[in-house]
Parts: sequence; structure tokens; C-alpha cells
Amino acid sequence: MDITELMTLQGTLFLLAGIGIAIRKFKLLPDEAQGMLTDLIIYVILPCNIALSFRIDIDRETLGNLGIGFVVAWVIQGVAWALSQVLYRQYPESTKRVLQYATVCSNGGFMGNPIAESVFGATGLMYASVFLIPQRIVMWSAGITLFTDAPDRKELVKKVLTHPCIIAVFVGLFLMFVDPPIPEFIEKTASSLGSCSTPLSMLMVGMILADVTDIKSMFSWGILRYTIIRLAILPGIIFVGCRLAGIDRLVMGVAVLLTAMPAACMTTVLAAKYHGDTVFASKCVVFSTAMTLVSLPVWCMLF
Repeated sequence: MDITELMTLQGTLFLLAGIGIAIRKFKLLPDEAQGMLTDLIIYVILPCNIALSFRIDIDRETLGNLGIGFVVAWVIQGVAWALSQVLYRQYPESTKRVLQYATVCSNGGFMGNPIAESVFGATGLMYASVFLIPQRIVMWSAGITLFTDAPDRKELVKKVLTHPCIIAVFVGLFLMFVDPPIPEFIEKTASSLGSCSTPLSMLMVGMILADVTDIKSMFSWGILRYTIIRLAILPGIIFVGCRLAGIDRLVMGVAVLLTAMPAACMTTVLAAKYHGDTVFASKCVVFSTAMTLVSLPVWCMLF
């Protein structure tokens, strides 16, 4: 793949976070702006981004492999969820929630598609779009339950199903399978709002990191351990499993690369919204993203 393109993606993320740090350091926004930004992302920006991400065309000729890839993607989510339930029991609840969510949900939505396209071309991009469907469903259903507290299971299910991002998933599935005509001005408006998701999320990451005074804590064992799990162990499990199962090389390649993505930017947003450890979440996002400068080229060389 084009290493320059990969470095450009990484540089974009870090520059956005840097701008967020500057906003906080120079007090360009009031203290309450962070909470308002969080609500804006979750209730407006993300639903538009999620719904439109399902609006893809599937080539009938590749439907068989796409079906296999879809099953593999669900297996990936199952493996990630199982690991998240057993690996972090020793951590405080607010930190454990962050680690669990960041293990289940990667930043594949922003980085995965362009990297898959760079390595495997247009077909890789199509596969990646389908691979991300299970993650989008999980991150706004089971993933939300990692952060959401409720008096009982019924109330918890109600909170999850009525979450704007979950509703957006249902809307997205409808758009993908029914493909109804949508007025262009509506689609462009939703697209414009949805494209703000990653920039605003990384700005918020930077604003939170601006309050971190001990930079050495970025290299704590908890963050290092998580990064190894996210960038090496998880994709390693998928790589070995696909090889043993004789999965098509293209399907395997897209699966491994998308599994090897860093922590999702939304980890910090949800931690801020639902009282998780926001500083720790920001460190996980930034450090794991930085380490992909090393890990992704290695994984790409295998394909």
C-alpha cells in the first residue's frame, strides 16, 4: 500500500487532536463546551454518519464472498467481546468500561475504508463497507451497554433501542436493503453533518488530553497492554483462524486489516457522556493510533 497515504491519515488524526489541545489551552471555548460538543456528536452528527454509511451498492457477483465476509465480521465481534469480558476484570469500573469498549470497537470507520481501498482497490473498499456493518451494530447496541447504567434489564434495553445511534442503524439497514429515493438536498445535508464526526471527536480528544499533566502516564502498562491486544493479538487470532478455515485471501486480508485498527474515537466521546475515565480513554485512542504507524505496515506486508 501507499505508506504516504497511511501517514497522511495518522497525521490528520493527530493534527485534529492538537487543535483540540490548543482550543483548551488558550481557552477559546468555555468549560461547558465539552459537554455540549459531546451531545452534538452523539445526538446529531453520528446518527447522520451511521445512517448514510449503510447506503452502499453490493455487486451480485461477489455476493457469496461478501456473505462469508459478513459472517467473519460477526465472528470478529464475538471474539473481541469475549476477550473484553475476561481481560480487564482487575481495573476500576470506569476504566474497565473504556477498555472493554475500545477492544470491541475500533476506528475502522475512519481508517479502515481508505486503507482497505489502498491495499485491495475498489473491491477491498466494498468488502470493508460490509465488514463494518456488524461493528456499527454492536458498537451502538451491546457496546452502549458497557457504558449505560439502568435500574433493570428492561430499562437498559429501552435505553439502548431508543438511542439515536441505534435508531440510525435501523434507518441505515432500511436504506441499504430497500434503497428508497431520497431528495438530494436531504442526503447532502445528512452527509455534510456526518462528515463532521471524526474531526469533532478528535477535537474533543485533544481538549481532554490538554488536561493531562503527566505525559509519562501515556506509557502506562494498562495502555500498553490494551494496545498490544488491539493491534497485535486480535488481528493475529483472526489471521490464524482465517488461514485454518481456508477463507478467501481478499476476505481474510480485509478482515485482518480492519481488526488491526486502533481504538475508536467514540471511546472518548462515550466515556465523557456516560461518566467513564475520559482521560484514560483519550490516551488509549492517541497511543494506539500512534502505534499503528508501526503495526499496520507490518500487517499490510502479509497481503
